[in-house]
This record gives sequence, structure tokens and C-alpha cells, in this order.
Amino acid sequence: MFDNVVKNYRQWRNYRNTVSELSRLSTRDLNDLGIGRGDIEFVARRAAGK
Repeated sequence: MFDNVVKNYRQWRNYRNTVSELSRLSTRDLNDLGIGRGDIEFVARRAAGK
């Protein structure tokens, strides 16, 4: 059970870090990566393994 809590916490931190980093990019930089501003949360969820 404890392992599951740790895993979920790490996924959540990874998600939040990804959202934060992508949100700091300009719209132009995001477009260069093929990401729309509205896609940030979706991309972050996939990166976190959720």
C-alpha cells in the first residue's frame, strides 16, 4: 500500500512539474513543439503515466 502512495505522489509531482515547465514557454515555443496551450494538461498527464 505504501508503495502505491509513493508511486501516486511521484506521478503527481511529475505532472505538476511538466505543467509548470510547459506553461512557462511562449505560445510560439509550444507551437514549435506541436503543443497547443490547451493541450498542456493532456501532455503532462501522458508524461506522468496517468
